[in-house]
Amino acid sequence: MRLRRGDRLLLATHNAGKLEELRALLAPYGVEATGAAALGLPEPVETESSFVGNARIKARAAARASGMTALADDSGISVDALDGAPGVYTADWAETPRGRDFQMAMEKTWGLLEERRASYPRRAQFRSTLVLAHPDGQDAVFEGVVHGQVIWPMRGTMGHGYDPMFQPDGYTVTFAEMDPQAKNRISHRAEAFAKFVRECLE
Repeated sequence: MRLRRGDRLLLATHNAGKLEELRALLAPYGVEATGAAALGLPEPVETESSFVGNARIKARAAARASGMTALADDSGISVDALDGAPGVYTADWAETPRGRDFQMAMEKTWGLLEERRASYPRRAQFRSTLVLAHPDGQDAVFEGVVHGQVIWPMRGTMGHGYDPMFQPDGYTVTFAEMDPQAKNRISHRAEAFAKFVRECLE
């Protein structure tokens, strides 16, 4: 399952923010990364109830359709006081007829916490699962998690998704207030990616 400098890797995502983040993480290893949208690949329907299940769907579908090795990420935020929601449905909470609206999703998340009168700090985790899949059906799984709390009002303009309301443990800033390079050193995706690097790139 190892990759070498000059190899091509298909990133099985249509999310521009996630694509940019993964490309930045891959850059030091000389792997040429292409997004699924650039090849005109459709987004498969995610029917699983776990991060690993949905990441595997995306990676395997992209690998089969392209004949390339594909890397997929399924990630999201789990809020303790919401019984782990939105979890695997993180992106679904942002869906509107006009596309994804994460500000609306964050407002919904905070509104539900207020309805439940959740105590402070309002604990949460960002979770990421990477699946590397080959066209022959083989795959490998790498998982990462970062603990923190959700805060209000939202702060920061960097990052993407729920970053403006997530403050990682040990920091006084949100992911959206962090320089992208700083976030990439501590994020859930960075932890999963470090495991991927150890097994597949180093």
